[in-house]
Amino acid sequence: MKAEIKTYLIFGISKGLGKAIAKCLPNENDEVLGISRSKPDYLHEKMNIKWISTDLSNPKKSSEIIKANVGDKKVHYFIYNVGIWESKAFTESYSFEENSESEISTLINTNITSCILNIKSVIENLKQSDNAKIILIGSTWGLDNNNGKEVTFAATKFALRGIVHSLRENLREYKIGVSILNLGYLATEFDNGESIETVIEKTDGNLIPLQDVINALKFIISTSNASCVKEINMPAMNDFNL
Repeated sequence: MKAEIKTYLIFGISKGLGKAIAKCLPNENDEVLGISRSKPDYLHEKMNIKWISTDLSNPKKSSEIIKANVGDKKVHYFIYNVGIWESKAFTESYSFEENSESEISTLINTNITSCILNIKSVIENLKQSDNAKIILIGSTWGLDNNNGKEVTFAATKFALRGIVHSLRENLREYKIGVSILNLGYLATEFDNGESIETVIEKTDGNLIPLQDVINALKFIISTSNASCVKEINMPAMNDFNL
Protein backbone atom coordinates (compact mmCIF):
# COMPACT_ATOMS: atom_id res chain seq x y z
CA MET A 1 0.00 0.00 0.00
CA LYS A 2 1.39 3.36 -1.03
CA ALA A 3 2.19 5.69 1.85
CA GLU A 4 0.11 8.84 2.13
CA ILE A 5 1.83 12.00 1.00
CA LYS A 6 2.02 14.31 4.00
CA THR A 7 1.88 18.11 3.93
CA TYR A 8 4.14 20.06 6.28
CA LEU A 9 3.64 23.74 7.09
CA ILE A 10 7.05 24.81 8.42
CA PHE A 11 7.96 28.30 9.60
CA GLY A 12 11.45 29.81 9.56
CA ILE A 13 13.00 27.61 6.87
CA SER A 14 15.68 29.96 5.53
CA LYS A 15 18.50 28.90 7.85
CA GLY A 16 19.54 27.12 11.03
CA LEU A 17 17.13 24.69 12.60
CA GLY A 18 14.28 25.55 10.22
CA LYS A 19 16.47 24.70 7.24
CA ALA A 20 17.39 21.37 8.84
CA ILE A 21 13.74 20.59 9.57
CA ALA A 22 12.62 21.35 6.02
CA LYS A 23 15.42 19.29 4.49
CA CYS A 24 15.51 16.32 6.87
CA LEU A 25 12.11 15.76 8.49
CA PRO A 26 9.72 15.20 5.54
CA ASN A 27 10.10 12.26 3.18
CA GLU A 28 11.14 13.09 -0.36
CA ASN A 29 7.58 12.61 -1.65
CA ASP A 30 5.97 14.78 1.02
CA GLU A 31 4.95 18.37 0.34
CA VAL A 32 6.47 21.25 2.28
CA LEU A 33 4.98 24.71 2.52
CA GLY A 34 7.92 26.67 3.89
CA ILE A 35 7.65 30.15 5.34
CA SER A 36 10.45 32.70 5.71
CA ARG A 37 11.10 36.32 4.94
CA SER A 38 14.28 35.68 2.93
CA LYS A 39 14.53 33.08 0.18
CA PRO A 40 16.29 29.87 1.25
CA ASP A 41 19.48 29.13 -0.69
CA TYR A 42 18.77 25.41 -1.04
CA LEU A 43 15.41 25.39 -2.85
CA HIS A 44 17.00 23.96 -6.00
CA GLU A 45 17.94 20.88 -3.96
CA LYS A 46 14.43 20.22 -2.65
CA MET A 47 11.79 20.31 -5.36
CA ASN A 48 9.05 19.40 -2.87
CA ILE A 49 9.32 22.73 -1.04
CA LYS A 50 7.01 25.59 -1.94
CA TRP A 51 8.45 28.79 -0.49
CA ILE A 52 6.03 31.37 0.92
CA SER A 53 7.61 34.77 1.48
CA THR A 54 6.18 36.88 4.29
CA ASP A 55 7.19 38.98 7.27
CA LEU A 56 5.82 37.48 10.49
CA SER A 57 6.30 40.75 12.37
CA ASN A 58 3.07 41.80 10.62
CA PRO A 59 0.85 39.02 12.01
CA LYS A 60 -2.45 39.80 10.30
CA LYS A 61 -1.01 40.31 6.83
CA SER A 62 1.34 37.33 7.06
CA SER A 63 -1.39 34.97 8.24
CA GLU A 64 -3.60 36.08 5.35
CA ILE A 65 -0.78 35.46 2.85
CA ILE A 66 -0.03 32.03 4.28
CA LYS A 67 -3.69 31.00 4.38
CA ALA A 68 -4.13 32.09 0.78
CA ASN A 69 -1.27 29.78 -0.21
CA VAL A 70 -2.54 26.88 1.89
CA GLY A 71 -6.10 27.21 0.62
CA ASP A 72 -8.22 24.14 1.39
CA LYS A 73 -5.24 21.75 1.40
CA LYS A 74 -5.03 19.08 4.08
CA VAL A 75 -2.19 19.89 6.50
CA HIS A 76 -0.69 17.09 8.56
CA TYR A 77 2.06 18.92 10.46
CA PHE A 78 2.29 22.55 11.59
CA ILE A 79 5.78 23.41 12.89
CA TYR A 80 6.34 26.94 14.22
CA ASN A 81 10.11 27.40 14.31
CA VAL A 82 10.29 31.12 14.99
CA GLY A 83 12.14 32.91 17.75
CA ILE A 84 13.83 36.24 17.27
CA TRP A 85 15.48 37.89 20.25
CA GLU A 86 16.65 41.25 21.50
CA SER A 87 19.75 43.03 20.29
CA LYS A 88 22.74 42.01 22.43
CA ALA A 89 20.75 39.07 23.81
CA PHE A 90 22.79 36.29 25.41
CA THR A 91 25.77 38.60 25.91
CA GLU A 92 27.13 40.54 28.86
CA SER A 93 26.06 43.75 27.08
CA TYR A 94 22.35 42.90 27.18
CA SER A 95 20.21 45.48 28.99
CA PHE A 96 16.44 45.33 29.24
CA GLU A 97 16.33 49.07 29.89
CA GLU A 98 17.91 49.70 26.50
CA ASN A 99 15.32 47.67 24.56
CA SER A 100 13.16 49.99 22.47
CA GLU A 101 9.38 49.79 22.40
CA SER A 102 9.47 48.92 18.70
CA GLU A 103 11.89 46.05 19.31
CA ILE A 104 9.73 44.64 22.10
CA SER A 105 6.60 44.89 19.94
CA THR A 106 8.34 43.20 17.00
CA LEU A 107 9.41 40.27 19.19
CA ILE A 108 5.90 39.78 20.55
CA ASN A 109 4.28 40.09 17.11
CA THR A 110 6.70 37.66 15.49
CA ASN A 111 7.08 35.07 18.24
CA ILE A 112 3.54 35.03 19.65
CA THR A 113 0.81 36.96 17.83
CA SER A 114 1.79 35.55 14.45
CA CYS A 115 1.90 32.05 15.92
CA ILE A 116 -1.64 32.32 17.30
CA LEU A 117 -3.14 33.84 14.16
CA ASN A 118 -1.50 31.31 11.87
CA ILE A 119 -2.64 28.35 13.93
CA LYS A 120 -6.17 29.73 13.97
CA SER A 121 -6.15 30.25 10.21
CA VAL A 122 -5.30 26.62 9.37
CA ILE A 123 -7.25 24.67 12.00
CA GLU A 124 -9.76 23.55 9.36
CA ASN A 125 -6.85 22.27 7.26
CA LEU A 126 -5.47 20.31 10.20
CA LYS A 127 -8.87 18.81 10.97
CA GLN A 128 -8.77 17.05 7.60
CA SER A 129 -5.93 14.83 8.84
CA ASP A 130 -6.74 11.95 11.19
CA ASN A 131 -3.46 12.44 13.08
CA ALA A 132 -2.43 16.08 12.74
CA LYS A 133 0.30 17.59 14.89
CA ILE A 134 1.00 21.18 15.91
CA ILE A 135 4.59 21.55 17.13
CA LEU A 136 5.97 24.78 18.54
CA ILE A 137 9.71 25.23 18.91
CA GLY A 138 10.24 26.72 22.34
CA SER A 139 13.29 27.40 24.45
CA THR A 140 14.75 26.61 27.83
CA TRP A 141 14.29 30.38 28.39
CA GLY A 142 10.60 29.56 28.69
CA LEU A 143 11.08 27.07 31.52
CA ASP A 144 10.66 27.79 35.22
CA ASN A 145 13.68 29.21 37.03
CA ASN A 146 15.98 29.63 34.05
CA ASN A 147 18.64 32.24 34.74
CA GLY A 148 18.47 34.15 31.46
CA LYS A 149 18.08 37.93 31.53
CA GLU A 150 16.36 38.42 28.18
CA VAL A 151 12.94 39.63 29.32
CA THR A 152 10.89 39.80 26.13
CA PHE A 153 12.40 36.69 24.57
CA ALA A 154 11.71 34.73 27.76
CA ALA A 155 8.18 36.13 27.95
CA THR A 156 7.40 34.95 24.42
CA LYS A 157 8.80 31.47 25.08
CA PHE A 158 6.77 31.18 28.30
CA ALA A 159 3.74 32.24 26.26
CA LEU A 160 4.28 29.42 23.78
CA ARG A 161 3.87 26.93 26.61
CA GLY A 162 0.57 28.56 27.54
CA ILE A 163 -0.58 28.29 23.94
CA VAL A 164 0.21 24.57 23.90
CA HIS A 165 -1.63 23.76 27.12
CA SER A 166 -4.77 25.72 26.24
CA LEU A 167 -4.82 24.80 22.57
CA ARG A 168 -4.84 21.11 23.45
CA GLU A 169 -8.14 21.62 25.27
CA ASN A 170 -9.63 23.33 22.23
CA LEU A 171 -8.48 20.67 19.77
CA ARG A 172 -8.81 17.51 21.84
CA GLU A 173 -12.09 16.46 20.17
CA TYR A 174 -10.37 16.57 16.77
CA LYS A 175 -7.44 14.37 17.91
CA ILE A 176 -4.94 17.08 16.95
CA GLY A 177 -1.75 16.68 18.97
CA VAL A 178 -0.23 19.89 20.33
CA SER A 179 3.41 19.84 21.48
CA ILE A 180 6.28 22.13 22.38
CA LEU A 181 9.96 21.32 22.14
CA ASN A 182 11.96 23.50 24.55
CA LEU A 183 15.51 23.67 23.26
CA GLY A 184 18.78 24.83 24.75
CA TYR A 185 21.83 26.07 22.85
CA LEU A 186 21.92 24.63 19.32
CA ALA A 187 24.85 23.99 16.99
CA THR A 188 23.20 25.98 14.20
CA GLU A 189 26.53 27.01 12.66
CA PHE A 190 26.99 23.45 11.43
CA ASP A 191 25.18 22.13 8.39
CA ASN A 192 22.77 19.32 9.12
CA GLY A 193 25.00 17.08 7.00
CA GLU A 194 27.84 17.38 9.52
CA SER A 195 28.19 14.23 11.60
CA ILE A 196 27.07 14.30 15.23
CA GLU A 197 30.53 13.19 16.31
CA THR A 198 32.14 16.14 14.51
CA VAL A 199 29.68 18.62 16.00
CA ILE A 200 30.30 17.31 19.51
CA GLU A 201 34.06 17.41 19.01
CA LYS A 202 34.13 20.94 17.58
CA THR A 203 31.79 22.35 20.27
CA ASP A 204 33.29 20.42 23.19
CA GLY A 205 29.83 18.95 23.69
CA ASN A 206 28.36 22.32 24.68
CA LEU A 207 25.82 22.59 21.84
CA ILE A 208 22.96 20.35 20.73
CA PRO A 209 23.47 18.76 17.28
CA LEU A 210 20.57 19.54 14.97
CA GLN A 211 20.17 15.83 14.29
CA ASP A 212 19.05 15.35 17.91
CA VAL A 213 16.26 17.86 17.39
CA ILE A 214 15.18 16.19 14.14
CA ASN A 215 15.01 12.87 15.99
CA ALA A 216 12.81 14.43 18.68
CA LEU A 217 10.47 15.79 16.00
CA LYS A 218 10.36 12.40 14.30
CA PHE A 219 9.27 10.89 17.59
CA ILE A 220 6.44 13.38 18.02
CA ILE A 221 5.04 12.90 14.52
CA SER A 222 5.35 9.12 14.82
CA THR A 223 2.94 8.94 17.74
CA SER A 224 -0.69 7.96 17.24
CA ASN A 225 -3.68 10.21 17.86
CA ALA A 226 -4.35 8.30 21.06
CA SER A 227 -1.50 10.14 22.80
CA CYS A 228 -0.30 13.71 23.15
CA VAL A 229 3.32 14.69 23.65
CA LYS A 230 2.83 17.96 25.53
CA GLU A 231 6.39 19.07 26.27
CA ILE A 232 9.92 17.90 25.62
CA ASN A 233 12.72 19.79 27.38
CA MET A 234 16.10 19.46 25.67
CA PRO A 235 18.96 21.47 27.18
CA ALA A 236 22.54 20.76 26.17
CA MET A 237 24.21 18.31 28.55
CA ASN A 238 26.64 21.01 29.71
CA ASP A 239 23.99 23.74 29.93
CA PHE A 240 23.69 25.19 33.43
CA ASN A 241 21.06 27.75 32.49
CA LEU A 242 18.42 25.87 34.50
